[in-house]
Amino acid sequence: MNTTLVIPGLHGSGPAHWQTWFESTVADCRRVEQPDWGLPSLPHWAACVGDHLRAAARPVWIVAHSFGCLAAVAAAQREPGHVLGALLVAPADPRRFGVSAETIGKSLPFPSLVIASENDPWLGLDSAAALAAGWRSGWVNIGRAGHINVDSGFGPWPEGVGFFSNLRRGARPSPGSGTAARLRLSNNDGDSHAALV
Repeated sequence: MNTTLVIPGLHGSGPAHWQTWFESTVADCRRVEQPDWGLPSLPHWAACVGDHLRAAARPVWIVAHSFGCLAAVAAAQREPGHVLGALLVAPADPRRFGVSAETIGKSLPFPSLVIASENDPWLGLDSAAALAAGWRSGWVNIGRAGHINVDSGFGPWPEGVGFFSNLRRGARPSPGSGTAARLRLSNNDGDSHAALV
């Protein structure tokens, strides 16, 4: 079984956060620990993620949240052969951290899925869609879900595990699932990405 790297955002993910619950639910998860959770430095955080990618015996899956999405993307763009796919939940706005679109905007050469919210204070929905397009990721708008964190009510999150399972299978969610009508993800050839609407 391939490892799943869980990559939290600013301040880490505490015991009530969905990422912590996810680790107890999905087999073979490993959390990326940053040296300073209060100092979101993209070069340092991406380097830490990159260390984990290179240390893994086999390519990994990524499940990232907020600023952790930016660190994951920056690292994975440098180590593409080490990543099977990425679930990118509520990415933070790169501009709020002085990160240029050129730094993290390249398309990802593996399947990826962005989960976004209509009222996320850290990134507007249009900006989330633009990030997903730049990464050639599928994406899902899950409605008014804030930053998809503890403050927004996201402790246990079975739907998130469902998104991750679909990503791993490259599956199509059934129509009328409440969040998306279709999902089409690429293989490593990058030919078949689509937005979720």
